[in-house]
Amino acid sequence: MFTESPERRALREAVAELAAKYGHEYYLAKARSGEHTSELWDEAGRLGYLGVSVPEEYGGGGAGIGELAAVCEEFCAAGTPMLLMVVSPAICATVIARFGTEEQKARWLPGFATGAVRMSFAITEPDAGSNAHRITTTARRDGDDWVLNGRKVFISGVDEADAVLVVGRTEDARTGRLKPALFVVPTATPGFEYRAIPMDLVSADKQFELLLDDVRLPADALVGEEDAAIAQLFAGLNPERIMGASFSTGIARYALGKAVGYARQRSVFGVPIGSHQGLAHPLAEVKIELELARLMTQKAAAVYDSGDDAAAGEAANMAKYAGAEVAVRAVDQAVQVHGGNGLASEYGLGTMLAAVRVGRIAPVSREMILNFVAQHSLGLPKSY
Repeated sequence: MFTESPERRALREAVAELAAKYGHEYYLAKARSGEHTSELWDEAGRLGYLGVSVPEEYGGGGAGIGELAAVCEEFCAAGTPMLLMVVSPAICATVIARFGTEEQKARWLPGFATGAVRMSFAITEPDAGSNAHRITTTARRDGDDWVLNGRKVFISGVDEADAVLVVGRTEDARTGRLKPALFVVPTATPGFEYRAIPMDLVSADKQFELLLDDVRLPADALVGEEDAAIAQLFAGLNPERIMGASFSTGIARYALGKAVGYARQRSVFGVPIGSHQGLAHPLAEVKIELELARLMTQKAAAVYDSGDDAAAGEAANMAKYAGAEVAVRAVDQAVQVHGGNGLASEYGLGTMLAAVRVGRIAPVSREMILNFVAQHSLGLPKSY
């Protein structure tokens, strides 16, 4: 895990080359016009980059989350982040590949392999926050069908998704208690509505509120076994954290590269500003923290790909935390190095200030990660 394989390094180079064809100006133009980065997504899908972790028998690359995370990082490092990568191939395809029925795999995985299928993931609710045990979206049986009712918020990419993997709850016939269950809900299903949440972010990926009003689904909309929902949920959440870490470290690489380039060429009083320790040392600190975060992300991916879901939880949370922190610092320092130019549209940094801040909040807040580490890694009493 300390040195990537030649195959993964070659994958990174190929993805970086594709992303460079588009670049940050392409991304910003799409984001500001309210469009999606569809051209980049579609080309990445045709080349097999979005399906690297889909099993080979369904047309994918048969690799692990480590390879998919590398793809995500390279897109972000080129200034072309695609948030739907964190959701569609990482969470949804992984859950279906591991727990779906043969029919579900045959229906969805070939599309994930080529990028033709886009699927959102819906777990967050307005009153539940980070407490998945308080999810109120419920599914009840009606003959052979399921009927879903509930509300979700801050769901990414619904407007370009074919379906949404919804986390709901069903009633246990033996105990009467509610237990989690996952359902694939096509976005064209009657009773399924979504509306955009206005955000102060310049992003090509929008956030949505979902309303599910007596959404009727066939029996095979339930992913896998009803009693396996907890395992299924964490099979998707650990890759989500690993991809979130890669998303953040990629953006940190982009910002650091911009800062270093500017510090080398910008001269004041006859010398490059990068020769002054007041700028050089903070950039060196960002580089160190960035490499540490990338290393932790590689470890988390390697542990997850080894099949150790329990250990992957600790590593994935730590990686996500480290990635988010260094991304915030990298962008802030890049703006500082540029001075007033750091907020000028020409330099493409100001729009990233709010964007990287999201990494400290989603998909799990830094405070909840600290709670997790304190309780599970350090053995301290539960604090919440």
